[in-house]
Amino acid sequence: MKRPGPLLTLLAGLVLGVFLLSLNATTGTKNASSYQEEPPGASVSPGAPSASVSASASASPSPGVSPRPSPTRGAVANADYAGRTDDDSSAVAVSVRGGKAIAYFCDGHDKESWLKGDVKDDGTMKLTGGHGDVLDGKLRDGKRIDGTAAVGGQRYGFRADKTVKPSGLYRATATVRGAKVDGGWIVLPDGKQVGVVERDGTPSAAPEIDPETGAVTIDGQKIVARPVVP
Repeated sequence: MKRPGPLLTLLAGLVLGVFLLSLNATTGTKNASSYQEEPPGASVSPGAPSASVSASASASPSPGVSPRPSPTRGAVANADYAGRTDDDSSAVAVSVRGGKAIAYFCDGHDKESWLKGDVKDDGTMKLTGGHGDVLDGKLRDGKRIDGTAAVGGQRYGFRADKTVKPSGLYRATATVRGAKVDGGWIVLPDGKQVGVVERDGTPSAAPEIDPETGAVTIDGQKIVARPVVP
């Protein structure tokens, strides 16, 4: 009987080779399938947030940041106004700054009143002074103020037009020859002046000031009147 040595060895090696090739093919397919479960080229670090979480976080507003407020509209511009009462007996001046106003009423002889208060965004104002004095006014298109002034138990209608310097409202306080002096002046748009000076509380007609410098001489002493703002 012949020995099948070489032929049998060859057949056994061929079978083993086919088995190994089949095993490698199966393993490679499985590994490739597992690898493709992640997007090609994606690099995911351990603990990194998902894309949906990152998008939500970026869309959310930053904590503690408030929306920027819209600019205020209708605010009244800073300006000065001066004019006369309807009966032409007295003068009225109003200075407006930052939503506040101060007004001066005087007849150029012995009646005067300082009043102050707020100006609303629509231009209306209710200013109050001593002894129950009240000025009710309305700003018209930024060009004038008209209204009424109740001073010393009497009511006056008035109109005050917008002014440019040196027209406007001035005041000076000082001690002159031992007396406390407090003076108020209204320089009207036409250049005329109306003012009252109190000496220790006693009122009288005020001498004219130099509207360019505010200089005025009272009882032989030179003092300076300054523009009045709220």
